[in-house]
Amino acid sequence: MNSLLATAVFALLILGLFWLDRDRKAKVSWALWLPTVWLFIASSRNIAEWFASGPMAVGEELGDRYLDGNPLDRNIMTAMLVVALIVLARRRKTMLILRSNLPILLFFFYCALSALWSDHPDLSLKRWVKAVGDLVMAMVVLTDEDSLAATKQLFKQVGFLVIPLSILLIRFYSDWGRVYNPWDGTLTYTGVTTNKNQLGMICLIYGLAAAWRILEVVRVKRWARNWGTLVANGIIVATGLWLIRAADSMTPFACFALAGGVMVACSLRSVARKPWLIHLLVVSVLAVAFSALFLGIGSGLVQNLGRDSTLTGRTDIWNLVLPMTPSALLGAGYENFWTGGRLQKIWSVYWNHPNQAHNGYIEIYLNLGWIGVILLALVIITAYRKVVAAVRRRADAAPLRLAYFIVAVAYNFTEAAFKMTNPVWIVFLLATTFVPEAALRTGSKLKVPVKMPAPLAELPVGDASA
Repeated sequence: MNSLLATAVFALLILGLFWLDRDRKAKVSWALWLPTVWLFIASSRNIAEWFASGPMAVGEELGDRYLDGNPLDRNIMTAMLVVALIVLARRRKTMLILRSNLPILLFFFYCALSALWSDHPDLSLKRWVKAVGDLVMAMVVLTDEDSLAATKQLFKQVGFLVIPLSILLIRFYSDWGRVYNPWDGTLTYTGVTTNKNQLGMICLIYGLAAAWRILEVVRVKRWARNWGTLVANGIIVATGLWLIRAADSMTPFACFALAGGVMVACSLRSVARKPWLIHLLVVSVLAVAFSALFLGIGSGLVQNLGRDSTLTGRTDIWNLVLPMTPSALLGAGYENFWTGGRLQKIWSVYWNHPNQAHNGYIEIYLNLGWIGVILLALVIITAYRKVVAAVRRRADAAPLRLAYFIVAVAYNFTEAAFKMTNPVWIVFLLATTFVPEAALRTGSKLKVPVKMPAPLAELPVGDASA
């Protein structure tokens, strides 16, 4: 099969997936296209990279690109952010959401404040604006009149594109979907992304969303009516897992198994009604991952996943960069550690030119110091309490939100994903940002003061196809 014919076949396949999982009753705002495009870009590659005609530059050219970014990407993303802010300004839920999520706002405020002591304040502020875009796009989804339908539509629109397109690029457009591993020269799969780890990440995120849709059908037991949802999302789960294995991206594979298991368990009434059992499940899966990676307990698990005791050189990077932070308390400033003399020193040691610590918590420490780590911990603890409360109430989407919470916490053990326009960070914000209970009762016409915050997903249980 030639590439043009394959493209036509895959286009029909993608259209078929959307047709199978169609929902005529869902009414979402046109503004949902903003977070859809934003998340698609975050899940694949930058706009300029889609139009690139040659291999990425290395050395100084790559350093300049990392430091300055691309004007095309910057202008388009800025335009999308401005439109999204206008949309939020016209929605009455916006201020209520902001008041109900003070830990997240405090974390973002500190990120902006850190520009005062960074080596490149303008760079910190530019990247902070881009990071704020992640939160803004999440709020566009959450402030939709039917936020649950908007969430389903968002994951469907992006997931039904990036996973089939990845297979198309791998099989029929090798210049786009494959690269040679710089370590041993072997061929690795990248799909719509730029590296195998990111390919595994998007398969993890949209595979979990598809698995949740299948669980929704199982829960309401309307098999005949929702057979299309089962088929379409079953294809996404199966192909996503195949891509993870083919890309040899083991962190997403382990996260899918751990978070997916908890999601399935918490979909059961007997588990969801017992908070101690939910805590036990979450603590157990995170403890298994942490102990195997860092404590040497069950280290055979790491080896079975094809990794060595240094986590493919990650521990060596950590030992190098940790003493290099200019301030243990404040860090180097938001997204400023991997710049200037520090970057050149690291690149002189590692010829593959890393630009992250491959650990989200260490990355936060390097850029924001212990204050940033503490504020992130506050966000995580607050989010966990509210997500568990949503699971206990059997709220719609609560098991998926708990799964995404586990993914964010565990994935950052070996990858730096608490970063701007990172899909794991975006879905973490989407899963842990809450709407006040009063807004859930009255929708977008709210005119009453805020009382107690409640999870977004506490909506009436309805048809899985809704």
